[in-house]
Amino acid sequence: QVQLVESGGGLVQPGGSLSVSCAASGSMFSIYAMGWYRQAPGKQRELVASMTNGGRTNYADSVKGRFTISWDSAKNTVWLQMNSLKPEDTAVYYCSAVRTGVNYWGQGTQVTVSS
Repeated sequence: QVQLVESGGGLVQPGGSLSVSCAASGSMFSIYAMGWYRQAPGKQRELVASMTNGGRTNYADSVKGRFTISWDSAKNTVWLQMNSLKPEDTAVYYCSAVRTGVNYWGQGTQVTVSS
């Protein structure tokens, strides 16, 4: 089992920056990717960014150039740095950890972009 705890969400003005982090614990062996998803009210959960243990990253088109994912496997922590935030980035952000056949989820952290 893997436990994921997100932190760092909050309220930020449009154009601002925010960083969210995810602390992982438990059996992290064979976890080959970690990522961030988000879900806005009335919408499906969508991938924001992911990173493999080999360092390969993948970003949603809507966040490319604005968001950066990083993963420190020694600290079992993954971050999402979000810059130039827009109101449409408002959502609950979820951390995920992937092992073959299994996807673990955190409880989510709210990010609200509003003036």
